[in-house]
Amino acid sequence: MTTKTLTLHHLEYSQSFRILWLLEELGHPYELKSYNRDPVSVLAPAEYKAISPIGTAPVITHGEMALAESSAIMDYLADLAPDCGLRPEPGSPDRTRYLFWFHAAQGSMMPILLMQTVLRMTTERVPFFLRPLAKMITGALTKGFIEPRLFALLKQAEADLAKQPYFGGDALSLADILIVYNIEGAQARGLLGAYPKLQDWLARMKARPAFQAATKLDDRPSMILPIK
Repeated sequence: MTTKTLTLHHLEYSQSFRILWLLEELGHPYELKSYNRDPVSVLAPAEYKAISPIGTAPVITHGEMALAESSAIMDYLADLAPDCGLRPEPGSPDRTRYLFWFHAAQGSMMPILLMQTVLRMTTERVPFFLRPLAKMITGALTKGFIEPRLFALLKQAEADLAKQPYFGGDALSLADILIVYNIEGAQARGLLGAYPKLQDWLARMKARPAFQAATKLDDRPSMILPIK
């Protein structure tokens, strides 16, 4: 019987770092194929987009199957290792907390951070004579919409981490692995100064042997694309 090969197609400075970390935590055999971003557009190269069902990172292939979306990939990999302990079981007192943060990471926090990035890039790329107007509009959106929602999530995360050490409760879960990109992104923007529990959590995640192994394989100083 032929064993299907599991491959992570890893794009530098992207959310696919989280899948790399998860695979190291699971100890599941896999192949790693890394891709660099286009130096001009900073988007994924054409060869990567040809693999991904929607042209975005992360993506895995398992035999003939290709799967995108971080949370979908994490559930798929956890299904391959049902005893991994990275998902609190139904009935567990940590189940609701885990579900909230697992879905809030991609459903609430990631769109806000992405919107912030897009607004910044848009302001930088408009003609110089339009930049004052662009800055006024993006500044109003940032102050009136983006920051209140983002800080509300960070405040809730800080409060939850004061009660239990992980986003999924008393032990590492997929919620922690999924949200790490968001929290490091917030740190890169200088937004964690008022949140010591979040700073401590991020340091603990980075100290894990599997995270360090993933960092070595990634060969980048951060999973976050440097903010210019």
